[in-house]
Amino acid sequence: MNSSKRNTLKAVAACALAATALGTAGMAGAQTKLKWAHVYETSEPFHKYSVWAAEEIKKRTNGKYDIQVFPASSLGKEADINQGMTLGTVDIVLTGASFAGNTYKPLAVTYFPFIFRDAEHLLKYAKSDVFQELAKGYDEKSGNHITALNYYGARHVTSSAAKPVTKPEDMKGLKIRVPDAPAYLAFPKALGANATPIAFAEVYLALQNNTVDAQENPLPTIEAKKFFEVQKNISLTGHIVDSLLTVTSGQLWGKLSADEKKIFTEVMQEAAEKTGRDIIASEARLVEEFKKKGNNVITVDKAAFREAVLKNTKPTDHGYRQQDYDRITAIK
Repeated sequence: MNSSKRNTLKAVAACALAATALGTAGMAGAQTKLKWAHVYETSEPFHKYSVWAAEEIKKRTNGKYDIQVFPASSLGKEADINQGMTLGTVDIVLTGASFAGNTYKPLAVTYFPFIFRDAEHLLKYAKSDVFQELAKGYDEKSGNHITALNYYGARHVTSSAAKPVTKPEDMKGLKIRVPDAPAYLAFPKALGANATPIAFAEVYLALQNNTVDAQENPLPTIEAKKFFEVQKNISLTGHIVDSLLTVTSGQLWGKLSADEKKIFTEVMQEAAEKTGRDIIASEARLVEEFKKKGNNVITVDKAAFREAVLKNTKPTDHGYRQQDYDRITAIK
């Protein structure tokens, strides 16, 4: 073979290699890997439907977005994953409105005790103008974007065998764990309890070691985190009807096309709806299940707790806007 032909073949081979490399790079660039983080167990609906949403988004975007879900604080505590959206280490989080409220305080008004009557009231709030306005305020302040509101459950007090909570006065001096966010302080403080913020992943050990006497969470969380093993009493106070927000980082939201934003929003709202249905169903069955496990399930006079709280505190004492409180309580 003469040198001219050899050079031609080399040139063809080089072009082929370059084309292959470009093709591979194009394929790699076509798929975007994203991280979705939360602090809940893999057994809980929050994880189940986050995984469902990740798969559904991948399907509806023809494989463009490959989302990996990181459960059970595996990417950090709740404060860490919220900060991760700013740092670019996390793309999507499932988080309490209380933590989003650290960035935009008015959003956390929903943590004022007894603002919601029940789960249905909260779900109506999720579709209300007041929620849209509060979510927009958070988006503008944080740069991130709220896509959905998930029903988390009605929060109840659990306590050690020696300290049952049957009436508001029983809260006085009680050392109770609350999440590490200011929004949760109104209820214990109004009743004279000693509120102790502890990260979610550390609560079981704190209860087991009697670092605190009590904690408060919805029944499905009490089951999933096995708090019933180390707390004899479950008092059905229902003092906060709680929610989680699905939030996408500003960096991710800014890169999505209009069609992709529509897909992400629709899927995440559908996941939130599925989550809520599961939680409501599990709340209905768990009272009897806890009784069968040997827990002392206490039905309290919720009106007495509400009256005692409202006597000692009001939304504006905690930096919330009275007009937001009034508009939410008026939702029918």
